[in-house]
Amino acid sequence: MNRRAIALLLAALACSALAEFVPAAVGPTAEFAGVLLAPALRNALLGAAALAALAAAYALTLDTLLSHTRDRRRQHRLRSIVRLAFLAVGTVLVLAVVTEQWLPALVSLGVVGVAISLSLQQPLLSLLGWVYITTKQPYQVGDRVAIGDSKGDIVDVDYLVTTLWEINGDLVSTNQHSGRHVTVPNSVVLSAHVTNYSRDEFPYVWNELSVQVAYETDLDFARDRLREVVDDYLGDEMARNVTHYREMLAETPVEMEVNDRPTVNVTQKESWVELRARYLVKPRAGTRVRNDLYARVLDEFDEHPDRVAFPVGRNR
Repeated sequence: MNRRAIALLLAALACSALAEFVPAAVGPTAEFAGVLLAPALRNALLGAAALAALAAAYALTLDTLLSHTRDRRRQHRLRSIVRLAFLAVGTVLVLAVVTEQWLPALVSLGVVGVAISLSLQQPLLSLLGWVYITTKQPYQVGDRVAIGDSKGDIVDVDYLVTTLWEINGDLVSTNQHSGRHVTVPNSVVLSAHVTNYSRDEFPYVWNELSVQVAYETDLDFARDRLREVVDDYLGDEMARNVTHYREMLAETPVEMEVNDRPTVNVTQKESWVELRARYLVKPRAGTRVRNDLYARVLDEFDEHPDRVAFPVGRNR
């Protein structure tokens, strides 16, 4: 048992003990502003005792649940669920302790809640969005996602909003962080497209590397060399990941042919030919991998100026 829980339990016991002695010390007829002090103090101390006991139970429950997993995403989800559950229980518990008419008070609280929900529809929709996010898990903390017009890495999923560490935006490009935090209402997930680039089941995406060459280029040679460079860099890792991807596809009705090695497609342009190497990579490594591949491909093509020409008019 942690120290915080022990301290809260001791506080609950102290408040319970004071609830028995303080009213007697004050006297049964003592009043303030027309209110009898003895029952008011007793109810207040019992309410404080109930809250302290509930906080201790919350701390113990949370520690027990978190000790069974080291996954930070699951820990974040557990905290949110347990916090909301104890908040609801605490509301009912305090009503039951501080007043003998707790059932009518609870009904009244429900009526007030309905009135508030009618006037605060957007926050209520965001809370429903949080329930959807928690149960269906379209994304979780740590994922790279696009929600509507916002794109970034999830840093927090609260009851009402999701916070992203923005990538791209109007400040930077090439999937780099801009340094800004973007807050998105959870209600957006109920009506907008959500794209998850890094789900636990398969945290990879297909990327393309485009290289432009002149029409005088030996296309078969250039395609083969481009494919070999990409394959040497990440072909074996891609093959392992594609094997897992095929296993996932086998559990769905989708029929698809998936290459387990990098491929190269050719696109004809007005004054050049574009070679596009297609490969599998982790989303956050996309820019770094593309830069490394560019350097390797250009070095390789530079070694064969008689067979690879670039559409810039230079003598290679």
